[in-house]
Amino acid sequence: MKIYTKSGDGGQTSLLGGSRVEKYHIRIEAYGTLDELNSWVGLVADEYMHPDIIKQLHQIQNLLFLAGSHLAAENEQAKSYLTPWPENSTEALEGYIDEMTKHLKPLKNFILPGGHPVASYCHLARCVCRRAERIVVLLASEEQVEPGIIKFLNRLSDYLFTLARFTLFLTGSQETPWKSIQ
Repeated sequence: MKIYTKSGDGGQTSLLGGSRVEKYHIRIEAYGTLDELNSWVGLVADEYMHPDIIKQLHQIQNLLFLAGSHLAAENEQAKSYLTPWPENSTEALEGYIDEMTKHLKPLKNFILPGGHPVASYCHLARCVCRRAERIVVLLASEEQVEPGIIKFLNRLSDYLFTLARFTLFLTGSQETPWKSIQ
């Protein structure tokens, strides 16, 4: 099987269901941004030092792939071939966040992204996640989107922020508080 089809050479691509749309269509932008986010999460997983976190990140990657598939499906018939969106996906993220937070000092101010390369990757993934959420919300204003995907993305950005902080904790690195320039 060849990796290239040449069917997109004219600037269009196919949705799950068969319709052809321009590559700049909001649906393509939405699941393309999830693909970008999935790559960043993969980078974090490749660099992470804790096996439980790596397992969580791989679960998240699978959910991001599923979310992208749901966004690529143009109608209910196309979605009927997909695994349904798991209702407990957001609650799982909340559990991971709560477990990491037990080890962290309470936040008393904003912190600057950085402090360790893996924490910085987490922050980059968080920023892409926020962009993905904005694009999916925009898509949902025009077309039907599984509400659980939006909720998941919202919580995933919180997870990635907490993971960045947890990384600093695990590595003995320091958080840098934000200071307003006077």
